[in-house]
Amino acid sequence: EVQLVESGGGLVQAGGSLRLSCAASGFTFDDYVIGWFRQAPGKEREGVSCISSSEGGTYYTDSVKGRFTISRDNAENTVYLQMNNLKPEDTAVYYCYIPSGYWGQGTQVTVSS
Repeated sequence: EVQLVESGGGLVQAGGSLRLSCAASGFTFDDYVIGWFRQAPGKEREGVSCISSSEGGTYYTDSVKGRFTISRDNAENTVYLQMNNLKPEDTAVYYCYIPSGYWGQGTQVTVSS
C-alpha cells in the first residue's frame, strides 16, 4: 500500500522557517519524482516544487524560488521541503505527491504577519 505522510507544518511568524517532511512507503522510492503542492483556502491546489528520482533536477514555482529548498534522502525514503523567509501568502495545506496519483493527507502551514 502506497503511503505518503507529511509532517512539520505549524504556525510561524513572517520571516520564519519550517521544514516539511514526506515519509514514503509502499513503492520503490528511488524510482519516482516527488512533488510538493499546496492549497490555500478558496484557491486551487498549486505545484510548489518537485525533485527528480536521482536528485539531479529540481523545480520551484516562481513565488518560492530562493526561499524554499527541496531535497530527498533515498536511504530514508523521505523528501524534505525547507521553507525560509516565509510569507503570509505561503499559508496553505501542503501535500506530498507522486505522479502515479497518490497524495498524502497534508500538513497545515500558517504564516502570521
